[in-house]
Amino acid sequence: MKAAELMIKCLEREGVEYIFGVPGEENLDIMDALLDSSIEFVVTRHETNAAFMAGTYGRLTGKPGVCLATLGPGATNLLTGVANSNMDHSPIIAITGQAGLDRQHKISHQYYDLVSIFEPVTKWNTQVKKAEIIPEVVRKAFDVALSEKPGATHIDLPEDIAGVEVEGNPLEIDVPTLMEAGERVIKDAAKLIEQAKHPLILAGMGVGRGQAEDSLRALAEKADLPVVHTFMGKGAISWKNDQSLLTAGISGKDYITCGFEQSDLIIAIGFDIAEYPPKNWNPDGESPILHIDTIEAETDANYPVKHSVIGDINENLKQLEKVISSTERDNKWVENVREKTINEFQSYADDTSYPVKPQKIIHDLRSVMNEEDIVISDVGAHKMWMARMYHTFEPNTCLISNGLASMGIAVPAAISAKMVHPERNVVAVVGDGAFQMSSAELETAKRLNLPIIILLWRDGGYGLIEWKQMREFNRSSNIKFGNPDFIQLARSYGFEAIGIEEGGELKDAIKKAVEMNKPVLIDCPVDYSENMKLTEKLGEILC
Repeated sequence: MKAAELMIKCLEREGVEYIFGVPGEENLDIMDALLDSSIEFVVTRHETNAAFMAGTYGRLTGKPGVCLATLGPGATNLLTGVANSNMDHSPIIAITGQAGLDRQHKISHQYYDLVSIFEPVTKWNTQVKKAEIIPEVVRKAFDVALSEKPGATHIDLPEDIAGVEVEGNPLEIDVPTLMEAGERVIKDAAKLIEQAKHPLILAGMGVGRGQAEDSLRALAEKADLPVVHTFMGKGAISWKNDQSLLTAGISGKDYITCGFEQSDLIIAIGFDIAEYPPKNWNPDGESPILHIDTIEAETDANYPVKHSVIGDINENLKQLEKVISSTERDNKWVENVREKTINEFQSYADDTSYPVKPQKIIHDLRSVMNEEDIVISDVGAHKMWMARMYHTFEPNTCLISNGLASMGIAVPAAISAKMVHPERNVVAVVGDGAFQMSSAELETAKRLNLPIIILLWRDGGYGLIEWKQMREFNRSSNIKFGNPDFIQLARSYGFEAIGIEEGGELKDAIKKAVEMNKPVLIDCPVDYSENMKLTEKLGEILC
């Protein structure tokens, strides 16, 4: 068989369902081999979006998503999405076509050393220089992408290697399991928690990735531990749970700031410091950390680890819950923080002002969505509001990229999420700036007949940057842009489109979009004057 055919057979053995990407001249043999494969190739309109889709698939399934591009500009376009997945710890395999080995020694059309380019944004990457090594290369790519913490790997396949005849078979899959921490380590962790007067759990995205939410909730209940989650850890505990302090992560003060100030032990579970810099919540580095994760903590002056519990998060939490004493603590401050946050959320239920306030948009969205439905936030001012106020019941039901945090992710991510979970409603929450970075993927959604909903927050500018400029300088600089008629744009792609023209229309529009069971765009003007009002309000918080 051809080397390209052997690679496809190896991908099939790994359980690959989809490859997202854009075909090119240097991957002709791969594209031809896919015609005889069980793997479905999903043609995207831009390579970055292909990587976003693959990364979302990896996050939701726990299996590496696969994306493909040709050499040169195709590969460099792919790079941003690969970097995004790597920093978000979503397993992904990137495959690039490449110039033949016979012209890599000189300046050549579209040729760059892609192994060197991808090296900083992947856990491992290599070029296939001999067809016989393809089974080992593919197996290692998947093994490394899945090992803790998950991330990106990259395979570069020169066109002359892809076309050679080769004999070979895929390697058997042997997935290693995480070890549990020892009994002494668990007992020392329990003792540390029992001695603390005001311990606080900070739950990161590792809780959902390790399917440890039930164990975390059992531990929190038994030891009476309040829980706050990061943007990416949303859903580690249900927002209806009395021990939930909801979400932390916006810069500056918030109600949860008082929780961190009150705490004499931070129990960081499945937390990565890229999610929420420790200097923001432990500015003096005085609060000790109990680090519960799959790997040792990153060194950070504001993250002073008192004790570590390393290994399988779910199993270690189960063991910790078994040995820890049942406790009732004086957590009146927890009730106060919850009450303030939830009251703020509820207070906008009947707001009818127009353009629509961010708080009202989120309230209406949450009131329509089911507990298991998936909402994906793009990057912009809306991300801050969604992270803070869109409350969740389960992990991976509000996806927020907060590692690389690349604009343009929401629409392609919604496409992938709907492919993984066709039984759930999937909504992409996106600003008009980010939307125009990936709006061509509306064609992809329509072609695949995926009934996703795009909830567009329209303000004609880069709202998050303006928010920061106003906080810093009290004036804005170069953040405004023009927009097309989004209703006509969506309809030209075959989407249904709904324009919001009054403040009280949104909730019914979301309900209608859900009932249509078609690709739908909702164009909603947003009142971002609320940004600075929130800044002023939070600045007045006294703990």
